[in-house]
Amino acid sequence: MNRLEEAGEVGQHTPVLIVGGSLVGLSTSLFLGRLGVPHLLVERHSGTSIHPRGRGNNVRTMELFRVAGVQRRIEEAASVLAENHGIMQTPTLVGDAGEWLFKEIDPGGGLARFSPGAWCLCSQNDLEPVLLKSARELGGDLRFSTEMLSFEQDAQGITAQLKSRETGEHSTVRADYLVAADGPRSPIRERLAIGQSGPGDLFHNVSVTFTSRALADVVGDRRFIVCYLTDPEADGALLPVDNKEHWVFHAPWHPEHGETLEEFTDERCADHIRRAVGVADLDVQITGRAAWHAAERVAERYSDGRVFLAGDSAHEMSPTGAFGSNTGIQDGHNLAWKLAAVLGGWAGPGLLKSYDAERRPVAEATSARASSRSVEHSHPGYIPAPGAAGPGGKKGGILNVALAYRYPRGAVLGADQSAPIVPDGMRLTGEPGSRAPHMWLNRAGTRVSTLDLYERSMVLLTSSDKWHSAAKDVAQRLSVPLDAYRIGSGADAELSPASDTDWAEVHGVTEDGAVLVRPDGFVAWRSEGPSASPETALREALTAILDRG
Repeated sequence: MNRLEEAGEVGQHTPVLIVGGSLVGLSTSLFLGRLGVPHLLVERHSGTSIHPRGRGNNVRTMELFRVAGVQRRIEEAASVLAENHGIMQTPTLVGDAGEWLFKEIDPGGGLARFSPGAWCLCSQNDLEPVLLKSARELGGDLRFSTEMLSFEQDAQGITAQLKSRETGEHSTVRADYLVAADGPRSPIRERLAIGQSGPGDLFHNVSVTFTSRALADVVGDRRFIVCYLTDPEADGALLPVDNKEHWVFHAPWHPEHGETLEEFTDERCADHIRRAVGVADLDVQITGRAAWHAAERVAERYSDGRVFLAGDSAHEMSPTGAFGSNTGIQDGHNLAWKLAAVLGGWAGPGLLKSYDAERRPVAEATSARASSRSVEHSHPGYIPAPGAAGPGGKKGGILNVALAYRYPRGAVLGADQSAPIVPDGMRLTGEPGSRAPHMWLNRAGTRVSTLDLYERSMVLLTSSDKWHSAAKDVAQRLSVPLDAYRIGSGADAELSPASDTDWAEVHGVTEDGAVLVRPDGFVAWRSEGPSASPETALREALTAILDRG
């Protein structure tokens, strides 16, 4: 018991306290709510983001939102940019100069082989209200205009001092666990003296919001996600907000040369935009500006006792490719099921150690890829280190980074620990530590993806009655939520695949094998064939994975 508890000053207890109410904090709240975990989120600002930024939601993130039941709401919020797909690079928007770095995110529809979802272009200011509403509907206690002033940690939990910025009222909350989603300058990370590795600052931009009715005519039918304008005297990145009147322009900023934010006056920004676009008399009305800093940093550890870093507090990366926010949302998803399992008593506290073991290597690999992407796209203001691959150099893929990253170590058994975190190509064939393969199934007359099965429990896929029976027995004996599904065409099968699909081959096993999948959709373990004692094999696997020893 700490001194505040001894003094009787603790007014509320919550299993999980989330500090930070941006994309990562809100997503973590949503995922915890889906799992029935009571929690409190505090955010010092009065509301969600008002600036159109952080809008690229990759296919893995959309898979998570699909399972969490908010995909349709997000797509509705993103409908105005539903037809925007490509990335352009051109000296100006006048004439036919320039090129498409890529014109379609998913040319030929090949993504459907790997996922039931797709990329979604939804700006942060449109996405956050959807997450906030959905998290509150699930019972989350989300408080804006509330900041955490300080916290103390002991062996049993966290005691935090909160302050309402509206009323000035102070309160004390006791939590079992604390999730720090408090941004790149995380006071929580600083308080814990957790260092960071990586190159550090990469470049600085000023994000300018503006209106222009004539710009839509200049753009024409080029429905890009972003257009990099490369005039050396007026470079920048143009992003549509509604394809009609509202736009965002990222202008290079060089504070390292003494340039101040105050120098970015309305007149300077409007003139810069006109020269970048190539139309001297373009109507430009500046409506706002915000500085932002691109960096490549990863925390040296993701946890300290009962405190966990997520999102920008754990990692910063170049915005090119939209890897940062997606990696953060996936941090929250990885952590949520583990917190739910430990708080629910069906996993030991050692499971939480796998959060760092799994997510930190992913951030290191992804942040390096994001920086390379900025070089490939010649992002305004970015002067890469000598030797970095630039235009004409080797281009890396994006789908493998978004979807095929793996966990060689952590809450998995049998993973290839020598395998790269991000493979060169797309290989999702049921290996432990990889995202489980997607395939379409029929369940009681309803078409579902295998990915729709994974959220609230461990899942065993098999065609074998022996494995199915073993799963029922082991689940009862260990008191672990474990759903077992027989896949096949027989009367006893709960799931049936399409006639031309072999589920066992897709998952790298035989018809007598079994695949154990975690609530986050990653393969925890598999038996490629039959076992002399399915009960023993499954019990030992679950005991190790869930730290039940």
